[in-house]
Amino acid sequence: MAEADGPRYHLVMDADTEILIVDDDREIRDLLARFLAKHGLKVAAARDGADMNRHLALKTPGLIVLDLMLPGEDGLSICRRLRAEPKTKHIPIVMLTAMGEDADRIVGLEMGADDYLPKPFNPRELLARIKAVLRRTNMTGPAEAPSLDYRFAGFRLDVETRSLYDAAGRVVELTGGEFDLLKALLEHAGRVLTRDQLLDLTRGRLAGPFDRSVDIQISRIRKKIEQDAKEPELIKTVRGGGYVLSCPIQRSGA
Repeated sequence: MAEADGPRYHLVMDADTEILIVDDDREIRDLLARFLAKHGLKVAAARDGADMNRHLALKTPGLIVLDLMLPGEDGLSICRRLRAEPKTKHIPIVMLTAMGEDADRIVGLEMGADDYLPKPFNPRELLARIKAVLRRTNMTGPAEAPSLDYRFAGFRLDVETRSLYDAAGRVVELTGGEFDLLKALLEHAGRVLTRDQLLDLTRGRLAGPFDRSVDIQISRIRKKIEQDAKEPELIKTVRGGGYVLSCPIQRSGA
């Protein structure tokens, strides 16, 4: 995994935002820390889950780069735990997986990872993934228009706070990827969107045309908003086409 020369990336981030790399390979940790720091990011590193916990007790990072194969508690277990804890459930996670381990990547996304990258990889690609995830989670780039929300089937999606509320006003927990995918469907309600179009709208197609993450995220969203996820009425599958949000929506705000 050689460091490649290229243009510098400048992310518009809070001065205290930090990228936490969790990987038991010291060479990889050091290489990534140097590369990301060279491109203007604040970086911390941890060798395993216990070391990561010590970092989290002191500071909440802006994003975690998490290796799947770790000694002790593995990356999937850590991801599941982070998503279950109120303090860490909103931290974006980019998971590093072994090349060809499709099942692990799928489970990682099901556990709530926002993106994944197979090893070996070019550090510049990881930087691009980090940049894209931070943009999706509103940590970089222009802010969303204030007070914009979508109302559908008793739910309200608040774009400014990136929150989904049910008919009783309770928060329905969404990962960053789930929020972006639901927002894309609402913005194009009634229109069939292919997987590639959804990747374009939510992830910049960084993961490639055969990425199954769209199907996984759709399944997760259905479990949260459909009365019966096995017989969906809101997000419908179009055979040979893609997905469509088929209920009436009301958009308010600027």
